[in-house]
Amino acid sequence: MNYQFLLETFLVALSGVPIALLVTVVALFIALPLGFLLALTRINKIPVIHHLAKIYVSFVRGTPIIIQIFIIYSSIPLMLRIIFEKYQIPYDIYKINPIWYAFIVFAFSSTAILIEVFRSALSTIEKGQLEAAYSVGLTTFQAYTRIIIPQALVVALPNICTATVNLIKATSLGYAMSLPEITLKAKVAANVGYNYVEAYLDIFIVYLILCSTVEYLFKRYEKYLSKYKAANA
Repeated sequence: MNYQFLLETFLVALSGVPIALLVTVVALFIALPLGFLLALTRINKIPVIHHLAKIYVSFVRGTPIIIQIFIIYSSIPLMLRIIFEKYQIPYDIYKINPIWYAFIVFAFSSTAILIEVFRSALSTIEKGQLEAAYSVGLTTFQAYTRIIIPQALVVALPNICTATVNLIKATSLGYAMSLPEITLKAKVAANVGYNYVEAYLDIFIVYLILCSTVEYLFKRYEKYLSKYKAANA
């Protein structure tokens, strides 16, 4: 075991944390509202959209994320090239930063997971509460933001935490898109002296610290939201 390399590569792997967190935050920023809206379409069984959302969820849950990465990372440049050539747009699509593909891939995957998270959480809220909100003059938007969503968050938060942690861990597959995140940086450092055991150990430690910190923050926020649990009881 090369302990000097272990320490040096740990710092190298640590330098990939901002990219992993950026991809996670942007993906969640897209996936959370989309997941919530599509969950509403499933609960209210809105024609066509309800069935499309169901197929979408089944596709994402039934396929490995690495396959989704390869499909999206390969197909988007091809589609963009056709469009750019058709409209004679002078831009080299192969110069697009891979982080944009990472945003799309992980938002695509996370949205499907959050649809089911929000659907199950919203199903626990009594429909009478929405009707009571209408009776006192609240709009649908006010009823959801002041009554329904806070209570649903209490139920959904543990699953949102799990989805977030899984998303952070999934960013380790960003190396397949040449994304300079934790895994790729550590593996590149290991290529010189074939110190892959030390590199993978560094990756393990960095992700363990990162995911444990996120779980702790979610638990603190869950404690803060617990006041709505009492109101719902």
